Parts: sequence; structure tokens; C-alpha cells
Amino acid sequence: MNGCAFCLRLHVADALAGGEQRDRLAVLSAWRETGYFEPVERAALALVEAVTDIPSLPERSADRAAAEKVLTAEQISAVTWAAIAMNTFNRIAISSSYIVAPGVRR
Repeated sequence: MNGCAFCLRLHVADALAGGEQRDRLAVLSAWRETGYFEPVERAALALVEAVTDIPSLPERSADRAAAEKVLTAEQISAVTWAAIAMNTFNRIAISSSYIVAPGVRR
């Protein structure tokens, strides 16, 4: 979601190793246009996008209200803080011009 090559390589590998479906990973960037994700997942994805992209206040408010319909306050907090942490590392990688080279793994 945050456009970071390092994050994509790392987390896709981890997700596959954890049993995630390739189809769901393949359409993740277009999740709104698919039927692959459950309402709770969709709410979390919208919340992550809102934290990552920082849309206008009405859009942020709508995403938050939608999340509150299916996520607990604790889940909203966890998703928000996870997105903030990942975005922090993303911005460090991009700002430092970190290059993700083929064949280099963690």
C-alpha cells in the first residue's frame, strides 16, 4: 500500500510462507475492486490507506466511521499504529534512496 519495494518483497514472502493466497496478494493494490476481502479486512485496508495517504478530512472521517462499524477500538488502534510504523520505515527507505536488488533477501 505504501509503494515500498523493500516492504513488498519482505511482506509478500512472509505472507506466502504464512499461507496467504497468491490471488489475494496479486490484487491487494486494487482491493476495492475485488471480492477477495472480508468486511473487517476491507475496513482495515481503508484505514491503512487513510493513514498512509492522508486524504481530506471528509474522506478520513468516512474511512474512520466505516472502520468503527466492523472493528473494535483496539483493532483500529492496532491497525493505525502498524500503518504508522510501516510508513515510518518506508519514508526512511525512500529518503535514503535504498535500492532493493534482486536476489538480496533478509
